[in-house]
Amino acid sequence: METPHATPISFASDNYAGAHPEVLEAVAAANTGHAPAYGADPWTARFGDVVRDLFGEQAEAFPVFNGTGANVLSLQASLPRWGAVICAQTAHINVDEGGAPERVASLKLLAVPAEHGKLTPELVDREAWGWGDEHRAQPLAVSISQSTELGTCYTAAEVRALADHAHERGMVLHMDGSRLGNAAAHLGCSLAEITSGAGVDVLSLGGTKNGLLGAEAVVVLNPAAATGLPYLRKLDMQLGSKMRFVSAQLLALYEGDLWLRSARHANSMATRLRAGLETLIADGVGIDLPHPTQSNAVFAALPPEAQARAHERFHFYDWPGDASLVRLMCAFDTSPNDVDALLAAIAG
Repeated sequence: METPHATPISFASDNYAGAHPEVLEAVAAANTGHAPAYGADPWTARFGDVVRDLFGEQAEAFPVFNGTGANVLSLQASLPRWGAVICAQTAHINVDEGGAPERVASLKLLAVPAEHGKLTPELVDREAWGWGDEHRAQPLAVSISQSTELGTCYTAAEVRALADHAHERGMVLHMDGSRLGNAAAHLGCSLAEITSGAGVDVLSLGGTKNGLLGAEAVVVLNPAAATGLPYLRKLDMQLGSKMRFVSAQLLALYEGDLWLRSARHANSMATRLRAGLETLIADGVGIDLPHPTQSNAVFAALPPEAQARAHERFHFYDWPGDASLVRLMCAFDTSPNDVDALLAAIAG
């Protein structure tokens, strides 16, 4: 059988990138002898220590296979069956998870329009009502994405404002942190400053988009806010028997600074790409940049001919709802030459 080959560099998603070499080395190093199953292994125990070092002594980590699983578990553990989750219309849980939070976790999503994908306390209040009304799913959680699906970031102060607003109303704050590292790199802060230090109760901690083979984690930051994770993880088919290989990946990313190095590089490539697009705009090319570039994603409205030229060489996503809008996503292995080649294709 012919050996399959990876496709050329893509700007479609950071999911398209391969695994970071340091992660592969960590998995290979874990592949020695026998180790207890289902998380009773030294790698998983060490990852728990690392999570406490990063997020505080109260933090508890539950490695899982994927981001949707992390989000479903986080919300399921945080809410009763009659609970509802307020989120942005663009949220991954609302748009890209096949209805899993509602079908698997049996939760109601209350989505609101949000400029640049970011919720505010005022936007939360559009759906934060009806407590005690048996005819309405009860709004008991707010979920935000960091960075957002539109490439923007919440500052620590913005997260704190949402946390305080939610807690005052008896709601839990969940963060979908699939690109948390990119946000921290952009903001120049620690992971804790925009999560546990800002009032987040439950975190979906990302890994796959930042160079892992396939590993994420639910991190409970407020033990009173989420219960039953050991049972729910099994029930939702996110408990790995050979968990050492999941935990080894997470250790490779978070025990040192690999998460930050990789995120900084991806962000810097997006900054380079945006600067190049701004130069084309100054030269008279009809490009619009509707959202700030604060992580590793650039959103651009391109003229049809420029979009077609770029698609001839590169794969990227045309954004739903706007034929001209595209998302250009950089990864830990995107190079300056890749960015410059894309810009050349757009420029013609």
